[in-house]
Amino acid sequence: MISAKRRDQLKVAGLFLMAAFYAFTGVSHLLDPDIFVKAIPPILPFPYAIAVLSGVAELVLAVTLLFVKTRRWAAWGVIALLIAVFPANIHMYLARETEFPDIPGWALLLRLPMQFILIGWAYFYTRPSARALDRANTR
Repeated sequence: MISAKRRDQLKVAGLFLMAAFYAFTGVSHLLDPDIFVKAIPPILPFPYAIAVLSGVAELVLAVTLLFVKTRRWAAWGVIALLIAVFPANIHMYLARETEFPDIPGWALLLRLPMQFILIGWAYFYTRPSARALDRANTR
């Protein structure tokens, strides 16, 4: 069994890793939006705007995950964002041969269940039992 201190350290590390992940992805949306534009299902209008707005949302969520007062709402926001972009992941897999030939099909397929893992990870931070995270932000 792991100690409470070690568990708290893992929670803090997981939070910072999650925030870094969404910050990196958000910046990627803004610096090189083309791949993200291609990922948007053709049925949706304004793919460039959607790609940029999702990048901005990821950056905002990454920052707000780090603050105690906004963390729970930010984690819920991450969940909502992951649900919203799931159709793009499906589109990428379905259009893998024409739009994404450089990305292995198995990697695009793996992204689909990975969304549920990412949702679970974010859900972990919606829980009020984040004592260690609160203490970490006040140091």
